[in-house]
Amino acid sequence: MHENPGKQVTPRVAVIIPAKDEAERIGMTVRAVKALPFVNLELIVVVDDGSADDTREIARQAGAVTVRHTVTRGKASSMETGAKVVAMRAIRGKTPPLLLFLDADLGESAAEAAPLIEPVVKGEADCTIAVLPKPAGAGGHGFVLGLSKWAIRRTTGWNPQAPLSGQRCLTSAAFQAAVPLAAGWGVETDMTISLITAGFAVKEVPVNFTHRVSRRDFKSQMHRLHQFIDVLKAVLKLRARRVHIKRRKFLEAALNQKPGMVYRVAHREQIPESEKTL
Repeated sequence: MHENPGKQVTPRVAVIIPAKDEAERIGMTVRAVKALPFVNLELIVVVDDGSADDTREIARQAGAVTVRHTVTRGKASSMETGAKVVAMRAIRGKTPPLLLFLDADLGESAAEAAPLIEPVVKGEADCTIAVLPKPAGAGGHGFVLGLSKWAIRRTTGWNPQAPLSGQRCLTSAAFQAAVPLAAGWGVETDMTISLITAGFAVKEVPVNFTHRVSRRDFKSQMHRLHQFIDVLKAVLKLRARRVHIKRRKFLEAALNQKPGMVYRVAHREQIPESEKTL
């Protein structure tokens, strides 16, 4: 039986948490998201990406639906796996749930995600992106962030504050428009560009999340190098496919943008394919 098309339906929210070796925090994260508004408690999905610890078992004990990759496939693959699990478990004929992607190490601060959900539930935006407080002692040099910002600004006109943020809430339609996702750490940059060029509306939202801070030691520096390489690969693939919106189409939106505002170049049906590429 299908829903009454004339009746306003508030969509439920599915939570997808990619996790690798997060036994220390995953239980707290799962328990925290249960308190969020609109969350379907049967659609809290933890994707264990080849962990060597008890991540999956702890997540299951905390009440999450769990699925495991026997080998590590990366964040993008985990996100796609989680979305497939949600689609299989969602009720046929009902409004597809919104998808809330959260990092496994948020712990108790995952309960702060409500501001991400509200604009999508209200239909103000198709995708929200969390802007986190700058943590004390963060060791990043900003070169990965700068590359991502440059790529998004050049292709869509949008100048985001947190282009690498993985804490996002989006409609199922928006997610499907972004797949297949870029591999590795390029997933957020690729997703943002794909959504805006497809005519979806995005919005950054300040959220009081906390997670592990990246330091300046050798391991952290190598992590940032891998991030940079993955973002660069995603950008180059987008360039090869000539994915961007012509400047004259995004100029007005780019000139009028302000932090925290919804950014949309045009509604999806208003952007012909010829205007999305060279």
